[in-house]
Amino acid sequence: MQLGNLERSVMEALWQHPDGMFAHVLAADLPSRPAVTTVLTVLMRLANKGMVARERVGRAHLYKATAGKDAFVAEAMRAALDEAGDVAAAVQRFVGTVSPEVATALREALGERDGTEP
Repeated sequence: MQLGNLERSVMEALWQHPDGMFAHVLAADLPSRPAVTTVLTVLMRLANKGMVARERVGRAHLYKATAGKDAFVAEAMRAALDEAGDVAAAVQRFVGTVSPEVATALREALGERDGTEP
């Protein structure tokens, strides 16, 4: 799922604060200093996408990411592969560009999936 710049900034802040944030605190913490109303609009869009949940606390809402950043990145990678015309070619090109650490992580993940851990 593609995110706009402000959506990405909001998610980064929420991922760094797993206990949640209030919109006014979030707005003050963002480098671009958007208005609280702008942040509330973005939070509602993210909630509609299923990425953010809100909980009533007094008269305000506490906003939390519904999943960690790793889950978001994994979903983005899966979606990108779904868009590939030739999945095998896309994977080969991707694997050819990754660092040795990422290649090791891929091998380990595939080994765990197949029950043949390295």
